[in-house]
Amino acid sequence: MDSLMFILLLLQLPAVAILLSRLASGPTRKPPLMPKTLLGDRLGAVGVMVPTLNEVHRLTPCLTGLTRQAHEVRSIVVVDSRSQDGTQELVKSFAQRDPRVRLLEDDPLPTNWVGRPWALHNGYRYFCEGAVESSPNQPTLAPVEWILGIDADTQPQPGLVASLLAEAETEGYDLVSLSPRFILKYPGELLLQPALLMTLLYRFGPTGSPSPSPERVMANGQCLLVRRSVLQAIDGYDCARRSFCDDVTLAREVARRGYRVAFWDGCQLLKVRMYDGAAETWREWGRSLDLKDASSWGQTWSDVWLLWMLQGLPLPLLLGSLFVSLPATPLTAILLGVNGLLVLIRVALGWAIASSYDRTQAQGAWLFWFSPLADPLAALRISLSALHRPTHWRGRVYNMNNDA
Repeated sequence: MDSLMFILLLLQLPAVAILLSRLASGPTRKPPLMPKTLLGDRLGAVGVMVPTLNEVHRLTPCLTGLTRQAHEVRSIVVVDSRSQDGTQELVKSFAQRDPRVRLLEDDPLPTNWVGRPWALHNGYRYFCEGAVESSPNQPTLAPVEWILGIDADTQPQPGLVASLLAEAETEGYDLVSLSPRFILKYPGELLLQPALLMTLLYRFGPTGSPSPSPERVMANGQCLLVRRSVLQAIDGYDCARRSFCDDVTLAREVARRGYRVAFWDGCQLLKVRMYDGAAETWREWGRSLDLKDASSWGQTWSDVWLLWMLQGLPLPLLLGSLFVSLPATPLTAILLGVNGLLVLIRVALGWAIASSYDRTQAQGAWLFWFSPLADPLAALRISLSALHRPTHWRGRVYNMNNDA
Protein backbone atom coordinates (compact mmCIF):
# COMPACT_ATOMS: atom_id res chain seq x y z
CA MET A 1 0.00 0.00 0.00
CA ASP A 2 2.83 2.40 0.89
CA SER A 3 4.53 1.79 -2.46
CA LEU A 4 1.28 2.49 -4.32
CA MET A 5 0.77 5.74 -2.43
CA PHE A 6 4.39 6.72 -3.05
CA ILE A 7 3.99 6.17 -6.83
CA LEU A 8 0.76 8.14 -6.81
CA LEU A 9 2.46 11.05 -5.07
CA LEU A 10 5.31 10.93 -7.58
CA LEU A 11 2.73 11.30 -10.34
CA GLN A 12 0.62 13.96 -8.61
CA LEU A 13 3.18 16.35 -7.16
CA PRO A 14 4.61 17.52 -10.52
CA ALA A 15 1.04 18.10 -11.73
CA VAL A 16 0.30 20.16 -8.61
CA ALA A 17 3.41 22.27 -9.21
CA ILE A 18 2.32 22.91 -12.81
CA LEU A 19 -1.17 23.89 -11.68
CA LEU A 20 0.07 26.30 -9.03
CA SER A 21 2.44 27.95 -11.51
CA ARG A 22 -0.43 28.49 -13.94
CA LEU A 23 -2.84 29.79 -11.32
CA ALA A 24 -0.20 32.24 -10.09
CA SER A 25 -1.00 34.44 -13.08
CA GLY A 26 -4.65 34.74 -12.03
CA PRO A 27 -4.35 37.91 -9.90
CA THR A 28 -2.58 39.79 -12.72
CA ARG A 29 -4.62 38.50 -15.67
CA LYS A 30 -6.41 40.91 -17.96
CA PRO A 31 -9.87 41.66 -16.52
CA PRO A 32 -13.02 40.96 -18.55
CA LEU A 33 -13.54 43.31 -21.48
CA MET A 34 -16.39 45.77 -21.13
CA PRO A 35 -18.66 47.17 -23.87
CA LYS A 36 -17.34 50.25 -25.63
CA THR A 37 -18.47 52.88 -28.07
CA LEU A 38 -15.68 53.25 -30.59
CA LEU A 39 -15.00 56.80 -31.71
CA GLY A 40 -12.59 58.06 -34.34
CA ASP A 41 -11.64 56.82 -37.79
CA ARG A 42 -12.51 53.11 -37.52
CA LEU A 43 -15.45 53.31 -39.90
CA GLY A 44 -15.88 49.95 -41.65
CA ALA A 45 -12.69 48.44 -40.24
CA VAL A 46 -14.21 45.03 -39.46
CA GLY A 47 -15.86 42.40 -41.63
CA VAL A 48 -17.84 39.74 -39.78
CA MET A 49 -18.34 36.18 -41.02
CA VAL A 50 -20.77 33.66 -39.53
CA PRO A 51 -20.46 30.02 -40.71
CA THR A 52 -23.82 28.21 -40.76
CA LEU A 53 -25.27 24.80 -41.48
CA ASN A 54 -28.94 24.37 -40.57
CA GLU A 55 -28.91 27.04 -37.85
CA VAL A 56 -32.37 28.55 -38.28
CA HIS A 57 -33.36 27.82 -34.67
CA ARG A 58 -30.25 29.48 -33.20
CA LEU A 59 -29.26 32.22 -35.63
CA THR A 60 -31.73 34.99 -34.80
CA PRO A 61 -30.08 36.14 -31.52
CA CYS A 62 -26.68 36.12 -33.26
CA LEU A 63 -27.75 38.27 -36.21
CA THR A 64 -29.79 40.54 -33.95
CA GLY A 65 -26.70 41.17 -31.82
CA LEU A 66 -24.47 41.74 -34.83
CA THR A 67 -26.84 44.24 -36.45
CA ARG A 68 -26.73 46.23 -33.19
CA GLN A 69 -22.97 46.74 -33.54
CA ALA A 70 -21.88 50.21 -34.59
CA HIS A 71 -20.14 51.74 -37.59
CA GLU A 72 -16.88 49.79 -37.16
CA VAL A 73 -18.69 46.76 -38.70
CA ARG A 74 -18.84 47.10 -42.47
CA SER A 75 -20.34 43.74 -43.52
CA ILE A 76 -21.93 40.76 -41.79
CA VAL A 77 -21.47 37.82 -44.15
CA VAL A 78 -23.28 34.57 -43.35
CA VAL A 79 -21.36 31.78 -45.05
CA ASP A 80 -23.91 29.02 -45.43
CA SER A 81 -23.16 25.41 -46.33
CA ARG A 82 -26.40 24.72 -48.22
CA SER A 83 -28.73 24.61 -45.25
CA GLN A 84 -32.10 22.92 -45.75
CA ASP A 85 -33.94 24.25 -42.70
CA GLY A 86 -34.73 27.82 -43.69
CA THR A 87 -31.43 29.37 -42.58
CA GLN A 88 -30.93 31.14 -45.90
CA GLU A 89 -34.44 32.60 -45.85
CA LEU A 90 -33.83 33.92 -42.33
CA VAL A 91 -30.58 35.58 -43.42
CA LYS A 92 -32.34 37.21 -46.37
CA SER A 93 -34.99 38.63 -44.04
CA PHE A 94 -32.25 40.25 -41.93
CA ALA A 95 -30.58 41.59 -45.11
CA GLN A 96 -33.79 43.45 -45.95
CA ARG A 97 -33.55 45.29 -42.64
CA ASP A 98 -29.78 45.87 -42.51
CA PRO A 99 -27.81 46.22 -45.78
CA ARG A 100 -24.64 45.05 -44.04
CA VAL A 101 -26.04 41.51 -43.83
CA ARG A 102 -25.17 39.31 -46.80
CA LEU A 103 -25.69 35.66 -47.65
CA LEU A 104 -22.78 33.76 -49.16
CA GLU A 105 -23.11 30.08 -50.08
CA ASP A 106 -19.75 28.38 -49.80
CA ASP A 107 -18.23 26.24 -52.52
CA PRO A 108 -18.73 22.43 -52.39
CA LEU A 109 -16.70 20.90 -49.55
CA PRO A 110 -13.39 19.42 -50.77
CA THR A 111 -12.47 15.97 -49.52
CA ASN A 112 -9.44 17.27 -47.59
CA TRP A 113 -11.33 19.91 -45.58
CA VAL A 114 -13.55 19.86 -42.49
CA GLY A 115 -16.76 21.83 -42.99
CA ARG A 116 -16.32 24.67 -40.50
CA PRO A 117 -12.82 25.81 -41.52
CA TRP A 118 -13.91 25.50 -45.17
CA ALA A 119 -16.82 27.88 -44.56
CA LEU A 120 -14.52 30.30 -42.73
CA HIS A 121 -11.98 30.05 -45.56
CA ASN A 122 -14.70 31.02 -48.03
CA GLY A 123 -15.56 34.00 -45.84
CA TYR A 124 -11.89 34.98 -45.70
CA ARG A 125 -11.66 34.83 -49.50
CA TYR A 126 -14.74 37.00 -49.81
CA PHE A 127 -13.17 39.72 -47.68
CA CYS A 128 -9.79 39.43 -49.40
CA GLU A 129 -10.98 39.69 -52.97
CA GLY A 130 -10.62 43.42 -52.60
CA ALA A 131 -14.02 45.01 -52.98
CA VAL A 132 -16.79 45.01 -50.42
CA GLU A 133 -19.65 47.19 -51.55
CA SER A 134 -22.31 48.45 -49.15
CA SER A 135 -24.82 48.60 -52.03
CA PRO A 136 -24.81 48.42 -55.82
CA ASN A 137 -24.90 52.23 -55.96
CA GLN A 138 -21.86 52.77 -53.76
CA PRO A 139 -18.28 52.75 -55.04
CA THR A 140 -15.83 49.98 -54.29
CA LEU A 141 -14.24 50.23 -50.85
CA ALA A 142 -10.82 49.14 -49.66
CA PRO A 143 -10.67 45.68 -48.04
CA VAL A 144 -11.48 45.51 -44.35
CA GLU A 145 -8.55 45.61 -41.93
CA TRP A 146 -9.92 43.00 -39.54
CA ILE A 147 -12.00 39.83 -39.98
CA LEU A 148 -14.17 38.62 -37.10
CA GLY A 149 -15.45 35.06 -37.01
CA ILE A 150 -18.62 34.59 -34.96
CA ASP A 151 -20.50 31.32 -34.38
CA ALA A 152 -24.22 31.10 -35.08
CA ASP A 153 -25.04 30.00 -31.52
CA THR A 154 -23.58 33.15 -29.95
CA GLN A 155 -25.46 36.19 -28.70
CA PRO A 156 -23.26 39.28 -29.24
CA GLN A 157 -23.94 42.13 -26.85
CA PRO A 158 -23.90 45.82 -27.88
CA GLY A 159 -20.36 47.19 -27.88
CA LEU A 160 -18.72 43.81 -28.48
CA VAL A 161 -16.90 44.63 -31.72
CA ALA A 162 -15.92 48.14 -30.62
CA SER A 163 -14.39 46.81 -27.40
CA LEU A 164 -12.58 43.94 -29.09
CA LEU A 165 -11.19 46.16 -31.85
CA ALA A 166 -10.11 48.95 -29.51
CA GLU A 167 -8.30 46.59 -27.14
CA ALA A 168 -6.58 44.65 -29.93
CA GLU A 169 -5.31 47.80 -31.64
CA THR A 170 -4.32 49.58 -28.42
CA GLU A 171 -2.29 46.61 -27.18
CA GLY A 172 -0.92 45.67 -30.60
CA TYR A 173 -2.34 42.19 -31.03
CA ASP A 174 -2.85 40.45 -34.37
CA LEU A 175 -5.36 37.79 -33.28
CA VAL A 176 -7.66 37.96 -30.28
CA SER A 177 -10.47 35.64 -29.23
CA LEU A 178 -12.90 35.78 -26.34
CA SER A 179 -14.36 33.33 -23.88
CA PRO A 180 -18.15 33.81 -23.59
CA ARG A 181 -20.76 33.55 -20.88
CA PHE A 182 -22.38 30.13 -21.24
CA ILE A 183 -26.14 29.83 -20.90
CA LEU A 184 -27.12 26.74 -18.90
CA LYS A 185 -30.67 25.39 -18.64
CA TYR A 186 -30.87 21.71 -17.68
CA PRO A 187 -29.62 19.80 -14.60
CA GLY A 188 -27.21 17.50 -16.42
CA GLU A 189 -25.37 20.30 -18.17
CA LEU A 190 -25.18 22.29 -14.92
CA LEU A 191 -23.01 19.48 -13.59
CA LEU A 192 -21.06 18.46 -16.69
CA GLN A 193 -20.42 21.67 -18.60
CA PRO A 194 -18.48 23.48 -15.84
CA ALA A 195 -16.40 20.34 -15.27
CA LEU A 196 -15.49 20.23 -18.97
CA LEU A 197 -14.68 23.95 -19.00
CA MET A 198 -12.45 23.41 -15.98
CA THR A 199 -10.25 21.09 -18.06
CA LEU A 200 -9.21 24.14 -20.09
CA LEU A 201 -8.36 26.15 -16.99
CA TYR A 202 -6.18 23.34 -15.64
CA ARG A 203 -4.35 23.00 -18.96
CA PHE A 204 -3.94 26.65 -19.95
CA GLY A 205 -4.43 28.75 -16.84
CA PRO A 206 -6.92 31.60 -16.33
CA THR A 207 -8.37 33.40 -19.34
CA GLY A 208 -6.48 36.63 -19.91
CA SER A 209 -3.11 35.18 -18.90
CA PRO A 210 -0.21 35.36 -21.39
CA SER A 211 0.70 32.14 -23.18
CA PRO A 212 4.27 30.94 -22.51
CA SER A 213 4.73 29.47 -26.02
CA PRO A 214 2.83 29.02 -29.29
CA GLU A 215 2.16 25.39 -28.37
CA ARG A 216 0.19 26.52 -25.31
CA VAL A 217 -1.87 29.22 -27.03
CA MET A 218 -5.60 28.95 -26.42
CA ALA A 219 -8.34 30.42 -28.62
CA ASN A 220 -12.11 30.32 -29.08
CA GLY A 221 -13.57 30.41 -32.57
CA GLN A 222 -16.97 31.48 -31.26
CA CYS A 223 -15.53 35.00 -31.34
CA LEU A 224 -12.15 35.38 -33.04
CA LEU A 225 -10.78 38.64 -34.47
CA VAL A 226 -7.73 38.54 -36.76
CA ARG A 227 -6.00 41.04 -39.01
CA ARG A 228 -6.83 40.43 -42.65
CA SER A 229 -3.16 40.86 -43.56
CA VAL A 230 -2.22 38.08 -41.12
CA LEU A 231 -4.76 35.70 -42.64
CA GLN A 232 -3.37 36.52 -46.07
CA ALA A 233 0.15 35.76 -44.87
CA ILE A 234 -0.86 32.24 -43.78
CA ASP A 235 -3.25 31.56 -46.69
CA GLY A 236 -6.45 31.86 -44.70
CA TYR A 237 -7.65 28.76 -42.91
CA ASP A 238 -5.57 26.32 -44.97
CA CYS A 239 -3.45 25.38 -41.94
CA ALA A 240 -6.64 24.27 -40.14
CA ARG A 241 -8.38 22.53 -43.03
CA ARG A 242 -8.30 19.07 -41.35
CA SER A 243 -8.80 20.31 -37.80
CA PHE A 244 -11.86 19.85 -35.59
CA CYS A 245 -10.44 22.57 -33.32
CA ASP A 246 -9.65 24.97 -36.16
CA ASP A 247 -9.66 28.01 -33.86
CA VAL A 248 -6.76 26.73 -31.73
CA THR A 249 -4.93 25.35 -34.78
CA LEU A 250 -5.17 28.73 -36.52
CA ALA A 251 -4.14 30.73 -33.44
CA ARG A 252 -1.09 28.54 -32.80
CA GLU A 253 0.02 28.83 -36.41
CA VAL A 254 -0.33 32.61 -36.20
CA ALA A 255 1.71 32.61 -32.97
CA ARG A 256 4.39 30.39 -34.53
CA ARG A 257 4.74 32.96 -37.33
CA GLY A 258 5.69 35.56 -34.74
CA TYR A 259 2.40 37.45 -34.52
CA ARG A 260 0.85 38.45 -31.21
CA VAL A 261 -2.07 36.34 -30.02
CA ALA A 262 -4.34 36.78 -26.99
CA PHE A 263 -7.29 35.01 -25.37
CA TRP A 264 -9.41 37.29 -23.19
CA ASP A 265 -12.47 37.10 -20.98
CA GLY A 266 -15.54 38.25 -22.91
CA CYS A 267 -18.27 37.27 -20.43
CA GLN A 268 -19.63 40.84 -20.48
CA LEU A 269 -19.73 40.96 -24.29
CA LEU A 270 -20.84 37.56 -25.54
CA LYS A 271 -23.28 34.84 -24.51
CA VAL A 272 -23.61 31.40 -26.04
CA ARG A 273 -26.06 28.54 -25.81
CA MET A 274 -23.91 25.69 -27.07
CA TYR A 275 -25.73 22.42 -26.44
CA ASP A 276 -29.01 21.17 -24.98
CA GLY A 277 -28.47 18.84 -22.06
CA ALA A 278 -25.63 16.73 -20.75
CA ALA A 279 -25.76 14.09 -23.51
CA GLU A 280 -25.26 16.61 -26.31
CA THR A 281 -22.60 18.44 -24.29
CA TRP A 282 -20.73 15.16 -23.75
CA ARG A 283 -20.97 14.15 -27.40
CA GLU A 284 -20.44 17.41 -29.29
CA TRP A 285 -18.12 19.50 -27.13
CA GLY A 286 -16.19 16.58 -25.73
CA ARG A 287 -15.08 15.30 -29.13
CA SER A 288 -12.87 18.35 -29.83
CA LEU A 289 -12.03 19.58 -26.33
CA ASP A 290 -8.87 17.48 -26.16
CA LEU A 291 -7.41 19.80 -28.88
CA LYS A 292 -5.38 16.94 -30.34
CA ASP A 293 -5.67 18.36 -33.87
CA ALA A 294 -3.67 21.39 -32.71
CA SER A 295 -1.27 19.50 -30.44
CA SER A 296 1.51 16.95 -30.60
CA TRP A 297 0.95 13.40 -29.36
CA GLY A 298 3.08 14.13 -26.29
CA GLN A 299 1.23 17.31 -25.44
CA THR A 300 -2.16 15.64 -25.79
CA TRP A 301 -1.34 12.78 -23.47
CA SER A 302 0.58 14.89 -20.96
CA ASP A 303 -2.61 16.93 -20.66
CA VAL A 304 -4.57 13.72 -20.08
CA TRP A 305 -2.16 12.79 -17.28
CA LEU A 306 -2.47 16.28 -15.81
CA LEU A 307 -6.26 16.15 -15.78
CA TRP A 308 -6.43 12.77 -14.10
CA MET A 309 -3.94 13.82 -11.42
CA LEU A 310 -5.60 17.16 -10.71
CA GLN A 311 -9.26 16.73 -11.58
CA GLY A 312 -10.22 13.11 -12.08
CA LEU A 313 -8.59 11.51 -9.04
CA PRO A 314 -8.75 13.77 -5.93
CA LEU A 315 -12.45 13.62 -5.05
CA PRO A 316 -12.86 9.84 -5.65
CA LEU A 317 -9.70 9.22 -3.62
CA LEU A 318 -10.92 11.29 -0.67
CA LEU A 319 -14.38 9.75 -0.77
CA GLY A 320 -12.88 6.29 -1.07
CA SER A 321 -10.72 6.89 2.00
CA LEU A 322 -13.92 7.20 4.03
CA PHE A 323 -14.80 3.58 3.23
CA VAL A 324 -11.37 1.96 2.92
CA SER A 325 -9.09 1.81 5.93
CA LEU A 326 -5.72 3.31 5.02
CA PRO A 327 -2.59 2.84 7.15
CA ALA A 328 -1.96 5.74 9.54
CA THR A 329 1.44 6.70 8.16
CA PRO A 330 3.04 10.04 7.20
CA LEU A 331 2.74 9.00 3.54
CA THR A 332 -1.02 8.57 3.92
CA ALA A 333 -1.32 11.97 5.57
CA ILE A 334 0.63 13.63 2.76
CA LEU A 335 -1.43 11.91 0.06
CA LEU A 336 -4.74 12.86 1.66
CA GLY A 337 -3.48 16.37 2.34
CA VAL A 338 -2.45 16.90 -1.29
CA ASN A 339 -5.77 15.66 -2.61
CA GLY A 340 -7.69 17.64 -0.02
CA LEU A 341 -5.86 20.74 -1.23
CA LEU A 342 -6.76 19.92 -4.84
CA VAL A 343 -10.44 19.59 -3.94
CA LEU A 344 -10.33 22.96 -2.16
CA ILE A 345 -8.66 24.53 -5.21
CA ARG A 346 -11.36 23.04 -7.43
CA VAL A 347 -14.12 24.50 -5.25
CA ALA A 348 -12.42 27.91 -5.32
CA LEU A 349 -12.09 27.74 -9.10
CA GLY A 350 -15.79 26.98 -9.31
CA TRP A 351 -16.45 30.31 -7.62
CA ALA A 352 -13.94 31.97 -9.94
CA ILE A 353 -15.69 30.79 -13.12
CA ALA A 354 -19.22 31.46 -11.87
CA SER A 355 -19.35 34.74 -13.80
CA SER A 356 -18.79 32.75 -17.00
CA TYR A 357 -22.27 31.23 -16.66
CA ASP A 358 -25.76 32.57 -17.11
CA ARG A 359 -27.99 30.41 -14.90
CA THR A 360 -31.04 32.68 -14.88
CA GLN A 361 -32.99 30.22 -17.06
CA ALA A 362 -31.65 27.08 -15.38
CA GLN A 363 -33.69 24.32 -13.79
CA GLY A 364 -31.98 23.63 -10.47
CA ALA A 365 -29.34 26.33 -10.81
CA TRP A 366 -27.85 25.26 -7.48
CA LEU A 367 -26.51 22.11 -9.16
CA PHE A 368 -23.75 24.25 -10.68
CA TRP A 369 -22.00 24.23 -7.29
CA PHE A 370 -21.90 20.43 -7.33
CA SER A 371 -20.08 20.28 -10.68
CA PRO A 372 -16.88 18.93 -9.01
CA LEU A 373 -18.77 15.63 -8.77
CA ALA A 374 -18.58 15.44 -12.58
CA ASP A 375 -14.82 16.05 -12.70
CA PRO A 376 -13.92 12.35 -13.15
CA LEU A 377 -16.37 12.24 -16.09
CA ALA A 378 -14.68 15.29 -17.63
CA ALA A 379 -11.25 13.67 -17.36
CA LEU A 380 -12.68 10.47 -18.85
CA ARG A 381 -14.24 12.38 -21.76
CA ILE A 382 -10.95 14.05 -22.66
CA SER A 383 -9.20 10.67 -22.46
CA LEU A 384 -11.73 9.00 -24.75
CA SER A 385 -11.57 11.86 -27.23
CA ALA A 386 -7.78 11.73 -27.30
CA LEU A 387 -7.92 8.10 -28.46
CA HIS A 388 -9.44 8.75 -31.89
CA ARG A 389 -10.39 11.51 -34.30
CA PRO A 390 -14.06 12.23 -35.03
CA THR A 391 -15.57 10.90 -38.25
CA HIS A 392 -18.97 12.63 -37.92
CA TRP A 393 -19.63 16.32 -37.38
CA ARG A 394 -22.83 18.30 -37.90
CA GLY A 395 -24.34 15.64 -40.14
CA ARG A 396 -21.22 15.22 -42.28
CA VAL A 397 -19.06 12.11 -42.48
CA TYR A 398 -15.29 12.49 -42.86
CA ASN A 399 -12.62 10.05 -43.94
CA MET A 400 -9.90 11.01 -41.50
CA ASN A 401 -7.53 8.37 -42.89
CA ASN A 402 -7.08 10.55 -45.94
CA ASP A 403 -4.41 13.12 -45.06
CA ALA A 404 -4.28 14.71 -48.47
